[in-house]
Amino acid sequence: MPLYEYELTDGECVVCGGHFTLRRPLSAQPLTQCPACKKPVRRVYSAFNTPKITKPLSISDAKKAGFTVLKRVSKGEYERQ
Repeated sequence: MPLYEYELTDGECVVCGGHFTLRRPLSAQPLTQCPACKKPVRRVYSAFNTPKITKPLSISDAKKAGFTVLKRVSKGEYERQ
């Protein structure tokens, strides 16, 4: 189920803080009121989180991390490095 972020359209709320996140199924009706304070809300569109890869892993880094590094010898044949 995706996460949806919502914020109050007017006023403030001590319970929700004016901004909250809910996990809702895709088939659910759009949320129009805060479940806690019943004030009107709107959905906030935010960026999704992706891991940042700064540099490719080297063979030595992969070995230190516990991976087995294989080198292709011929079609269907590999050997450890």
